[in-house]
Amino acid sequence: MRPSTAGHLAMLLFSALVAGSFALGVLAANEIAPEALSAVRFIIASVLLGVLCWWSGGIPKSALRAIWRYFLLGGVFSVYFVLMFEGLKTVDAVSAATVFTLTPILSAVFGWLLLRQVMSARIAVALGVGGIGAIWVIFDADWVAIANFEIGRGEVIYFWGCVAHAVYTPLVAKLNRGESPVVFSFGTLLGGTFVLVLWAMPAALQTDWVNLPSIVWVTIFYTAIFSSAATFTLLQFATLRLPSSKVMAYTYLTPSWVLLWTLAMGTGTPDPMVLIGVGLTVIALLLLLRNDSSANSYSESS
Repeated sequence: MRPSTAGHLAMLLFSALVAGSFALGVLAANEIAPEALSAVRFIIASVLLGVLCWWSGGIPKSALRAIWRYFLLGGVFSVYFVLMFEGLKTVDAVSAATVFTLTPILSAVFGWLLLRQVMSARIAVALGVGGIGAIWVIFDADWVAIANFEIGRGEVIYFWGCVAHAVYTPLVAKLNRGESPVVFSFGTLLGGTFVLVLWAMPAALQTDWVNLPSIVWVTIFYTAIFSSAATFTLLQFATLRLPSSKVMAYTYLTPSWVLLWTLAMGTGTPDPMVLIGVGLTVIALLLLLRNDSSANSYSESS
């Protein structure tokens, strides 16, 4: 399997797992402080990845060079997760997925600023098609809903979280010095855990952990295992094999995954017209995959 193909498969799984955090997070966001939830999930995810690192041969001494990288990356991603759950207090899962689809464009901008990655016309078309498809899915194929779209406080808060997410993607490629995705993810999670423990201490001390609703614990463990440990590794794995905007292009699949999650959870049934949008997101991804078969459409230098 080519490295680029492996990167695309990693991001396909990434988008499905991320969608679950929206579907569950919206149910738990108002039950616990977002920084406290994020701190606990990071601690659990750090333990899991630490065990995986130990099982796979440990951490090489070379990975301990410039440990400030892990604090920087962990801090940036901590901002994303905290602002995500803060935004989900007033935004439903599908609306949050709308905002999340802005990250490919933002990631392309930061990819140019940090890595001088230049977007080709084909990738620009793919991102545009994917964006249209995502919007169609998000608003249930309703033109009136699209025309009346209003930006609320929750969307604004989460948007800044998405900015942090978009910065994180090219930073991984810039700061990685040959570490494996598991080792680098573990370092990043430890750095993020340190930042979050300091950030969340006041809220954590005020939280009645024993009497939290079960949905909070379900969300914590899901996000720790699947939306932290797994997605950290998948994202870093893909970032080392694909340009930043291609990596983040998979966010266009998130709204479709969110609809599948809500359908499975019994909270909604999509209109058949929505499948048009799903088809557009698939076309966008096919454009990206086709692009890999030709010359690299990015020129990269760090």
